[in-house]
Parts: sequence; structure tokens; C-alpha cells
Amino acid sequence: MEDRKPNSMSMKDWLIRRLAPKLLISEKTIEAVINHQFQSANEALLSNKTVEISGFGKLIFNTKKAVKRMSMLQAMEIALQRQVENTELSDNKRRIAGVKLESVRQAIIALKPKINEEASALTNI
Repeated sequence: MEDRKPNSMSMKDWLIRRLAPKLLISEKTIEAVINHQFQSANEALLSNKTVEISGFGKLIFNTKKAVKRMSMLQAMEIALQRQVENTELSDNKRRIAGVKLESVRQAIIALKPKINEEASALTNI
């Protein structure tokens, strides 16, 4: 099997397809393990604001960057909402803006609790 990941394939899928034949384990089992590992790392990052992965490095939640990203996402949300409501744009452009708007809103929903937890932790010090 080729050592380089094809651009059309996600890293997760590539890992699964590479590991299954080498370990003689089904792709479903490997996918379940990878999903569990990422879910555990995400939970640890949420509760501890840091995760260290041996042989990879240390991941740290940076509140300043998160607040800056939230501001950028909120500005994008406003701009995309205007595009969706702009009847002068073609239906296709408004539809694309609507898809992007939904993606931005999902990112805001995911980021907001992390920032709020950090802010409440700082006020309790």
C-alpha cells in the first residue's frame, strides 16, 4: 500500500485503511478505537484545557485565540446573513451563503461553551 495519503481521502480514513491489514483487525474496530481516542482527547481538553499525546506533543486551549476566532465567526455570520437576505444575488449564491452560514453557526455553537467555561473559571479565582 502507498505510504502517502491521497488528497481525496481524510486522514482518519487513510489511517484506518493502512492499519486494518497490518494489524489484521477489521476497519470497523479500528474506526471505533480512533473515534474513542479523539473523543477522549476532546473531553480531556474540555475539562483540563490541555492534552499531552506521547510522541506527538501537547495541545493547549488558548482562550485569547478562541475569543478572537469567536469575533471573526460572528462577523462572518452577519456578512453571510446579509448575503442570504440579499434578493439581488442569484439563488445559487444565496444558497451557498446559506450553507456557509450554517457551518459558521455550528462553529459558534461549539466554541461558545469553551469560552464561557474559561471566563467563569477566571471569575472564580
